[in-house]
Amino acid sequence: MLTNKEILECAMKQSAIDLNCKASDFLQKDNVIVASKKDDRARRYLPLPFDCDMVTYGTNIVATINEKYREVVEAYLHKVDIEHCFETPNIYRLNNAFSPYGISVCFQAEYFLPDVNLLKKPECAYELRVLEQKDFVDLYDGTWSNALCEDRKELDVLGVGAYDQGKLIALAGCSADCDTMWQIGIDVLPEYRRQGIASILTSRLANEIIERGKVPFYCAAWCNIKSVRNAIRSGFRPGWMEMTVRSNEFIQKMTLTQQRQS
Repeated sequence: MLTNKEILECAMKQSAIDLNCKASDFLQKDNVIVASKKDDRARRYLPLPFDCDMVTYGTNIVATINEKYREVVEAYLHKVDIEHCFETPNIYRLNNAFSPYGISVCFQAEYFLPDVNLLKKPECAYELRVLEQKDFVDLYDGTWSNALCEDRKELDVLGVGAYDQGKLIALAGCSADCDTMWQIGIDVLPEYRRQGIASILTSRLANEIIERGKVPFYCAAWCNIKSVRNAIRSGFRPGWMEMTVRSNEFIQKMTLTQQRQS
């Protein structure tokens, strides 16, 4: 059984790979800025090398950058306290500095890690089944878009489904985003929500992942209160925060896609 210390160390080692730094950099008193580069061991979906990506585990901020933005990032981190770096109105200042380069802050996310002292295997009123990759083949219909990712099917490796008389009503799935850590996503059909099913499946899947020698993690946007609450109920606690800068062209395309889907 993994310990909380081992889980945190694993996350920091992975973040170090993603950001091209040392795991110990996240524990330094001062902020750290490094050059971003590609790494085959990084989380599969990351657009490496980054223009700018900032991570904090609560002690300092580590920023990985394209070197041409070093002065911009250094000035920002020098002027803004760590507690306020990832929030407005300071982000407006950062965006203004990045504006001549056609890039802006795009993603802000909170990442959660399991607390093994809180992680349980709760009972469920519905039948639960452990699912593997072969069981997902017919599930890429948009219903389970948080639990599964059609664009990266090959990474969807494990899940726990809840069934009502043979009908799949909720699914927690995880993607093998890197060699040591698997990310959990959860979907529950609307008519079965507010019964605690999401936290039951998330907890169950987290345990299944740990039993396979991997570290589960969970990501939620700050404004997604439902998702954050599910993480807490499931036995997860805040691990790290991350803010990613992308091109304005990418942001515009993403915004248009979201508008079409709404």
